[in-house]
Amino acid sequence: MAANIITLGRILLVFLVLFLFQAGFYLRLFATMLTIFIIYLDSLDGYVARKLGVASDFGALFDITGDRIVEHLYLIFYAAMGLISFWVPAIFVTRSFLVDTLRSVAYSREGKTPFGDKTMMKSSISQFLTASRFSRGVYGVSKVVTFVLLGIILALTQGYDEGVRWIQESWFSKLNILSTSLVWTMVIFNLIRGIPVLIDGRFYLFEKYLPRTLKSDN
Repeated sequence: MAANIITLGRILLVFLVLFLFQAGFYLRLFATMLTIFIIYLDSLDGYVARKLGVASDFGALFDITGDRIVEHLYLIFYAAMGLISFWVPAIFVTRSFLVDTLRSVAYSREGKTPFGDKTMMKSSISQFLTASRFSRGVYGVSKVVTFVLLGIILALTQGYDEGVRWIQESWFSKLNILSTSLVWTMVIFNLIRGIPVLIDGRFYLFEKYLPRTLKSDN
């Protein structure tokens, strides 16, 4: 219960952050700091669930749902603000729907979960890419750095409009180049973590549950 409340809390906090990102310079800086806290909560909910001995299949799925909402809201907002390409949230949303559909089928049909002892992943390589602490940790760090940097750019841009000049204007182009590199690195890593789910999950859609009549027609 406590872990699910944390997950719900970080979802609600995102809406507050996106509201603050449209305010003044100092509120945008505060929103950037809240972004770090929100992504930290992503690791905290799982830790609390394990510590209290209340980890559950639903909790794991709800945690993933929270991740998706947080990621997508940030990316859609940053795209709307002109900081990143439209194709970034488009790729993330498409990947999420495909992966989460397969995970839902695996869970409803056989009780398979994305992670843990009942994982739907079949090989050690796919489990490492999708569920290992290293993989999830590196991906989490990439999100923190990317989302925070984009938030800083938003804040500094507003600061210049308000006469608050913390860095030289020439540094903006360098920050934008760095943020673009980080964003597309995150996109690539997101796809790398999603491909094993599509490969291992094809069994649930195309081999076992596809109607026999359709199979024979092919």
